[in-house]
Amino acid sequence: MTSIHSRLYQIAEQQGGYFSAGQARQAGLSRALLTYHTRQGRFLRIRRGVYRLAEFPEMPHADLMVAWLATGGRAVVSHESALLLYGLTDLLPAEIHLTVPRTASRRRAGVRLHTARLSEEEVTFRHGLAVTTLPRTIVDLIRSGVAEEWVYQAVRQALERGLVSEAALQEEARRRGGQVAATIYSALERYHAL
Repeated sequence: MTSIHSRLYQIAEQQGGYFSAGQARQAGLSRALLTYHTRQGRFLRIRRGVYRLAEFPEMPHADLMVAWLATGGRAVVSHESALLLYGLTDLLPAEIHLTVPRTASRRRAGVRLHTARLSEEEVTFRHGLAVTTLPRTIVDLIRSGVAEEWVYQAVRQALERGLVSEAALQEEARRRGGQVAATIYSALERYHAL
């Protein structure tokens, strides 16, 4: 039994103490044991199918973790929610934005699901969460019609903090073309004009 708890702890530790019922099953914990440990206070049930180890304190961005786990772990934090994870906005999005494969697009309250196929190069991890890379996040923001000032602010802060290189943004602009390229090049021009 200790090896099961050890496996579950290793999963949850990387996710701020959170885990899904599916991850508990993968670690070897039966539904009956999951229920037992929840009743005993060892696990806290956060919402249907999502739990937290009781000894872990609430983490920053817990709402993102819970939404990500509830979506089945195939989701990637994106758009305005990705900006929040990167610390590039002070505004809290009205909804949690997740990008999911086309086959996983069920509605969830308070969560905005975007469907797209993301390559491995477009996904990274921050705070235990899968999140779109900064260049992909910028592309998603432009395509979703976010105010250009948000894009300019995100590009400026990301460059100043060394979170993304100018070359990576230029490469993304060349690859995407159109409005995406125009907005990225405009943001880079404004950055150099400061």
